[in-house]
Amino acid sequence: MKKLLLHCSLYSLSFALVLLFAIHKEDTLAQSSPVRSTTVQSQPINLDFEQGEVGQVPTGWSSPTKPNYAGELTGEKPKSGKRAALLRSLPNATDGSSFGNLMQAFDATAIRGHRVRFRAAVRIEGTESATRAQLWMRVDRSENRIGFFDNMGDRPIRLGEWQYYEIVGDVEEDAATVNIGMILLGSGKAWLDDVSFADLGKTIVLSEPARPLTKQGLENLEAFTRLLGYVRHFHPSDEAAAADWDSFAIEGIRVAEGATNAPDLAKRLEEIFRPVAPTVRVFPMNARPRLPDETKAPQGVPSLEIVSWRHQGFGQKAAQQFSPYKSERVSKDAPRGKIPVGSPDPLKPFMTSLGGGVSCLVPLALFADAKGKLPHVTSQATDAKATLVKLSGNDRATRLADVALAWNIFQHFYPYFDVVQTDWPKALRDALTSAANDPNERAFLDTLRRMVAQLHDGHGGVYHPSDEAGYTAPVIFGWVEGRLVITDAAAEGANGLQPGDIVLKVDGKPSLEVLAEREAFISGATPQWRRYIASHQLRVGVKDSEIKLEVQTQNEPARSVSLRRNIQAQDKDLQETRPPKVQELKPGIFYLDLDRIKDEDFQTILPQLEKARGIIFDLRGYPKVSPVVISHLIDEPVQSARWMVPIITAPDHKGITEYNTSGRWTLKPIAPRLTAKIAFLTDGRAISYAESYIGIIEAYKLAEIVGEPTAGTNGNVNPFVLPGGYRVTWTGMKVLKNDGSQHHGIGIHPTVPVPRTIKGVTEKRDEQLERAIAIVGQ
Repeated sequence: MKKLLLHCSLYSLSFALVLLFAIHKEDTLAQSSPVRSTTVQSQPINLDFEQGEVGQVPTGWSSPTKPNYAGELTGEKPKSGKRAALLRSLPNATDGSSFGNLMQAFDATAIRGHRVRFRAAVRIEGTESATRAQLWMRVDRSENRIGFFDNMGDRPIRLGEWQYYEIVGDVEEDAATVNIGMILLGSGKAWLDDVSFADLGKTIVLSEPARPLTKQGLENLEAFTRLLGYVRHFHPSDEAAAADWDSFAIEGIRVAEGATNAPDLAKRLEEIFRPVAPTVRVFPMNARPRLPDETKAPQGVPSLEIVSWRHQGFGQKAAQQFSPYKSERVSKDAPRGKIPVGSPDPLKPFMTSLGGGVSCLVPLALFADAKGKLPHVTSQATDAKATLVKLSGNDRATRLADVALAWNIFQHFYPYFDVVQTDWPKALRDALTSAANDPNERAFLDTLRRMVAQLHDGHGGVYHPSDEAGYTAPVIFGWVEGRLVITDAAAEGANGLQPGDIVLKVDGKPSLEVLAEREAFISGATPQWRRYIASHQLRVGVKDSEIKLEVQTQNEPARSVSLRRNIQAQDKDLQETRPPKVQELKPGIFYLDLDRIKDEDFQTILPQLEKARGIIFDLRGYPKVSPVVISHLIDEPVQSARWMVPIITAPDHKGITEYNTSGRWTLKPIAPRLTAKIAFLTDGRAISYAESYIGIIEAYKLAEIVGEPTAGTNGNVNPFVLPGGYRVTWTGMKVLKNDGSQHHGIGIHPTVPVPRTIKGVTEKRDEQLERAIAIVGQ
């Protein structure tokens, strides 16, 4: 999915890069080409780091990420005992690993089917804003498959002093090895100490089989879903704020589905939500009840407050220090029950139809006294067994709850419904219907992907370990002149296929039909992004699976070719043909691939660029370099696109008029000012951070933009995880171009359009690069 992510302010620029690498790169690499220890122990050892020699890798641990980082024992300020482990970046590091890693691996046989906890103390010192540490745990299954995986990519460690962090996960029944460790990203040091690995017990697996929804059942679940969103995100009770909404949704699904009519549904919904929202009322249409007394200001209480939710985008419970998204309950003084200006009134609750013949009254504000929000409710005890329930997409209620949870996040927080014009209520009905019938967790993954595709969000995606498509056929597909074309082929295994060969059929179906089928599961704001991802997905599959192609070379007869998917998806032996990442193409004309260079590469070549007569920056992908390049192209400060995080205080996108716009980059000039003629290459693969980059070039007319339109999606990704381990990504903020015009679904258009041609691909020419050379060489 070469896509994720992002942009923020200079405070959030670093966070953007955090998510780019921590969510996209490490997750992808960990699952397609995971780092593995050469030694697998029978059990975890030396967790207190008291064994081994100072300055050497701790006994029982390994550090497989040289030459950029080193892992070693140290006596410097341990958390406990006399020693700790230290992971540090090395000066003058050469290209290689982009993160440091200290890890150990041990046999998983004794804990198969168990829930485990990896806990450790970490402290960190960074020399740059992007420096962060992350604990990680991965379960390796049979046949090199990946099971549970968490690398804290969505909650990186930035706080300097010792603190404890943990990862809890389930070990699969066919697990072979458990890997635990810590990674360091960026320049700096991270210490690890007082590690523990605990077996929490055998998990209880729920697996209610699939069965279709009745018409009444579907209406019941629609009503439950809508009320779930209103209460979870907008009802400010203490109980709602503290609720385990995953478990709540699953159990609520089981109870609500069986209602026989509107009165029964209203009764069940009130009973389900009473423990977390005792002032919420559900009733059959046209039978509005009186408001509960608890919504009124109590008499004789000297100091009252009014409490309501304020969402800056969708903030999650595990809020991140550098995230632009935050959800919090805000309190304002309400002396003698007087409602402050701008606060909702508890006596004027939100009222709407839920479907299924019922409506609801949901207070969006509550009075609070010194003991908390009113009314005070006695907390219910937690069932100890419930903490060991393994939530799985193989369980029908879990699947339905996942749909309800995800649909509501988008319903209330997705910022582009005014642009994409999708029928989101229909998407709910379709997803619930499909989820009820899905036979297993892998089929349900497709259900979620179809739903997210309706967002038309280039950041939108759903990922799950059951998708084992980690290998690619030895070719690269591209969409050229309205045809599916081989654009590159590996040296071995391509069975005679060459660039320029037209793919007529894939596995017996016309190419266009196969692409359309794939695109039904792909979320994208523009056709070029969806087609790029679909073309990539066609060649990816399970290891050694076969793909059958019918191809044609120019005017020759069509022929059949079978290929094996036997190259790991991240294998560098199968990459698009480009010049070296930094090259002087002609005397005085330089090429820099922003998809591959890092800041140090740019600084190394900068003295030569100062004397160049032409420079080409390749942005046909996702840049690894900071915006420092732009600072050498400007004479006065410039700003990025307008990043707008919505301030949400009411359901269903009602009344959004305020945005947090503090996240824009402001880039200042840096000497030397490059005076050469400049061209940027771009196309439909450029998304998010790449579009932040190229958007500044467009807005300030800093260079010619050569190639094809970009993907048309920008804004920070805001990932969340659903019960059963489904990781969902999506765009959580609105982005407008510098002039205030729409970016989503439009993207950045080239000043010099140069589409690829089949003739050019056949001749192994980069027509876009050729045109750029001509432009800067004039």
